[in-house]
Amino acid sequence: MITRFFLILFIVLSVACSRDQQALELPSLIGDNMLLQQNADVKLWGKARPGETVVVSAGWQAEGRAVAGDDGKWAVQLKTPAAGGPYDLTVTGKKSAITITNVLIGEVWVCSGQSNMEMPLAGWPPRDTVMHSASAIASASYPEIRLFTVARKVSGEPLEECTGKWEVCSPATVSPFSATGYFFGRKINEDLKVPVGLIASSWGGTPAEAWISAGSLEKAGEFTEEIRGIRESIPLLLEYQKWLESHRQVVADAPGEEQWLDLDFNDGKVPQPEFDDSGWEAMNLPAMFEMVTGDFDGAVWFRKTVELPREMDGRDLSLLLGPIDDMDRAYFNGELVGSTEVSGFYQVPREYSVPGRLVNEGVNTIAVRVIDNQGGGGIWGMPGVMKIAVGDNSVPSVSLDGEWKFQPVAELSGNKFYVFNLSGNEYLKTKRSKAIGSSTPTSLFNGMISPLLNYMVKGAIWYQGESNVGRHVQYSKIFPLMIENWREEWGIQNLPFYFVQIAPYVYGGVDSTESAFLRESQEAALRLPKTGMVVTLDIATVMNIHPPFKTEVGERLANLALANDYGKDVVSQGPVFNSMKVEGRSIRVLFDNTGGGLTAGEGKLSEFEIAGKDGKYTKADARIRGDEVLLTSSLVREPVSVRYCWRNGAAASLFGKSGLPANQFRSGEGN
Repeated sequence: MITRFFLILFIVLSVACSRDQQALELPSLIGDNMLLQQNADVKLWGKARPGETVVVSAGWQAEGRAVAGDDGKWAVQLKTPAAGGPYDLTVTGKKSAITITNVLIGEVWVCSGQSNMEMPLAGWPPRDTVMHSASAIASASYPEIRLFTVARKVSGEPLEECTGKWEVCSPATVSPFSATGYFFGRKINEDLKVPVGLIASSWGGTPAEAWISAGSLEKAGEFTEEIRGIRESIPLLLEYQKWLESHRQVVADAPGEEQWLDLDFNDGKVPQPEFDDSGWEAMNLPAMFEMVTGDFDGAVWFRKTVELPREMDGRDLSLLLGPIDDMDRAYFNGELVGSTEVSGFYQVPREYSVPGRLVNEGVNTIAVRVIDNQGGGGIWGMPGVMKIAVGDNSVPSVSLDGEWKFQPVAELSGNKFYVFNLSGNEYLKTKRSKAIGSSTPTSLFNGMISPLLNYMVKGAIWYQGESNVGRHVQYSKIFPLMIENWREEWGIQNLPFYFVQIAPYVYGGVDSTESAFLRESQEAALRLPKTGMVVTLDIATVMNIHPPFKTEVGERLANLALANDYGKDVVSQGPVFNSMKVEGRSIRVLFDNTGGGLTAGEGKLSEFEIAGKDGKYTKADARIRGDEVLLTSSLVREPVSVRYCWRNGAAASLFGKSGLPANQFRSGEGN
């Protein structure tokens, strides 16, 4: 009896001790390998038992203490020294302590935006690659650069926590990190000789309004109806999240290209011909599945039975599915015949070989599992592409267009899949009545910026705008609004904010002008103090929205910071339009910031146009004279206005002596 008593007492004390140890909590931003802003009052925060005193001691002889409130939250401020380290920090509660190791002091920058900021150093091959990626990864041994990637997260309300962890920059850790962010940080580190911390919080295909707080948008009178709808749906969203959390969870956190490989959603029986999909709904393919599911990221199964003629019996076939966004596993009569399980192939048509031993005359079953990790998803190509064919075309192909059975099997949030029941259309019956996605106003501010606001940063770099093309008038209002919103929320007046002007891309056509207007709206944000803009007219791939020249973009952003925030004598800006003067049948264009003169790319000027009173622009003959460009056209007798690089497919031809391109401009409205 005595032995049993002591055994029970030991278990009770162990549980109590375990609970005490768990009582002290830190957010993901406060952890090993983190980097804190130098010479600043930085905030450290977390949770403890209500009323508990928490002491934070730093290796640079600083200490702070706080008492946890009724909600368990506590926060302290510590004064950081000049750049250096590594240091340890200790967070001590009443009965437990947490030691944070390998902490550096230096410069902290946030790297945010959409896909061109999110694009990793490894790229998204085969189509979307980063120039010199392999050598950049191999040489990325920078222990004084620290990397933190915020996992994708949407929310209807501002969150206090995000998913992620600090990594020491090395060839093993840098591949999935933002290429633009890395090249920015590398140059800051090399030029200043101080540690650099980079917090990447970006999501491809997202509009600016998703990154702005609800209060700021409402105050500006933008997206008020959408925000009202979000607020009304919050109880439903919380209920839905609770429902999601009740499901089995699969974390996709494998390194590099292995993240999406061989994921198991308890769905191994789905490809088998005998699997019962009678309760599944139907969808016509090719199509994006969001047309039926609503805003959804995750895994969706598609199944189809197809009648094959006698001439195909036992013959090797090709299964052609067209492009699939983003990844897939394809099965024929229960056997895997092909897969694409790395990101970046969303525009690549799938063609898989089917061995003749699997092919039967009559009924055959095709099953395809599609994983969409952002934006639209599905088997989405042009009608007529989906088919089964014999390689030598000796037998007419069999179309796979039309009705397929489908079933969402797992929803993706951040890097976590929530796995659904395979029967009964569980997701489709339970899905949110008011969906919030990555394009919803405020959703990414709430989920991916709000959790960062306690963390002291030096500034922000930003690459976004492609998703707002076509709404340039609104963008000219909400983009500066976003910058001011972040400054207010971070509590840093004139937070340095440097952004990339979107590169030329076809959009509605090479000669259309949608992106030119958007670029002009981006430039308007320069009226705010402590802002700067990178021009990319010379480093574009007009047929690909993801240019590979991320080194140039990152280093141009770094030069803006080096010149404006760190007092370095570096050239950070190319020629800028000053004014124009009409002289008879010619126009003389004057520029600022030429760096000692103007030069023509490849020896010839192009993309200059002039217009008369009718506002119709025509190509102009252009020549350089010092800091000026002289323009004429035999078709315009009385010119009144000029514009440069004013179309989607424009490429820079005018540069300063520094090698940086002149920005696009227009002197009149025209057409």
